[in-house]
Amino acid sequence: MSARKSERLLNLVICLLVARTYVTKERIREVVEGYAGQTDDAFEKMFERDKDELRDLGIPIEMGTIDKFFSDDVGYRIRRDVFELPEVHLEPDEAAVLGVAARVWQHASLAEATTSAVLKLKAAGIQTDQSALSAIEPHVGASEPAFDPLWSAVVSRTVVRFEHTRSGYSESTTRTLEPWGIVSWHGRWYVVGRDRDREATRMFRLSRIGGNVKSIGNAGAFTVPEGTDIRSLVSELAPPRPTSEAKVRARTGSCVSLRRRANAIEPYEDGWDLLHVPYADSGVLAEEIASYGPDAVVEGPGDVLDGVLRRLRTVAGVPG
Repeated sequence: MSARKSERLLNLVICLLVARTYVTKERIREVVEGYAGQTDDAFEKMFERDKDELRDLGIPIEMGTIDKFFSDDVGYRIRRDVFELPEVHLEPDEAAVLGVAARVWQHASLAEATTSAVLKLKAAGIQTDQSALSAIEPHVGASEPAFDPLWSAVVSRTVVRFEHTRSGYSESTTRTLEPWGIVSWHGRWYVVGRDRDREATRMFRLSRIGGNVKSIGNAGAFTVPEGTDIRSLVSELAPPRPTSEAKVRARTGSCVSLRRRANAIEPYEDGWDLLHVPYADSGVLAEEIASYGPDAVVEGPGDVLDGVLRRLRTVAGVPG
């Protein structure tokens, strides 16, 4: 379904949902974006197709008489009590998708565009109930503070600068990004774009962005390369999923990042725990473990242990 058609159907739903009375076909043609400018025949065909499509989606469009004394004066409406869904239980990935829709809905400029039908109805003197919009407004959000400023930058094509902390590192680095889009991947939010510091396409997990996201320069400062597929880029840039597991001894109260990812944590001896840490790249895990110094000791496997020893020898200036 095209974006233009989706917007037209959404405006039609809003129009029929918020109106307190039946809305005539002529009034619908005036207030719903996409119908204006059509010939009479084209409008009739488009409107009938849209009604059928909404009904196929389970949206109950009723037809009734506007004035009980004039049975030929008919109109359309959507009853809120029939339209509203019962409580819905979502899987994590479904909730993530709805989360995107929720944040888009809350963005002022987009909310204004999708509710243009409401404003036109009010201008035409038709009483409306805008509280009915809650029946179609998603309510799942993203908790990361960086989401809103990054989303605004994506929409306005504004360059941003922020502090980002890589997995396994305690210190952050400053990154300057042309944000192309935000996407949920395996239950986490990422922003994808061109990293001006690295002069390459990069992605950053929003939960690892700290401090304020600062706008740099003016809106419209960059364009997204034609044909860019954000989800494909994420699948290419995202770290591979863990396929192995390492056993790491960690001092009590240390190695927080390893503990968060551990499949299991077992008591080892006084002051130590044994962590079962999943990993995909032994080199990346070895670098992280080495950064904890004496607070982490690898029990196995050998490739992770060898990687840690190489890094520690390098730091100590000992030949490998």
